[in-house]
Amino acid sequence: MKPKRTILCVDDNEQSLSIRKVMLETRGYRVIACSNAQEALENFRVGGVDLVLTDLVMPGVDGTRLIDEVKSLAPEVPTILFSGKIRIYDRDTRADVFLPKGMYAPAELLERIRVLLIRKRGPKRPLQRPVVMAG
Repeated sequence: MKPKRTILCVDDNEQSLSIRKVMLETRGYRVIACSNAQEALENFRVGGVDLVLTDLVMPGVDGTRLIDEVKSLAPEVPTILFSGKIRIYDRDTRADVFLPKGMYAPAELLERIRVLLIRKRGPKRPLQRPVVMAG
């Protein structure tokens, strides 16, 4: 069995966080749920996070600043930023994907996560065929 990928999920709305956590866990992901950016950074620094999924608007440190911190620590870790307040995100962000809350189906989120994790891991290597020496 392949190891579970770990997603750091950040949202100050406990209900949204809980729903997202259950959705991801039922798809086989390990989820670290955090209700603020500071807690998320502490968990991220421990290591082992494969992807960060964060809300934009949170008290204190917002999702954009959280992603900046994550990218400065580990630029290869994919990040997804979402928000219920903004339909089109026009500020500079280092997020790999921006999704407006309520404007996408859960299946779309799961597919984006899957693609980002594959891209991070790199393509599967073809099986090496043994070289037969003619002799």
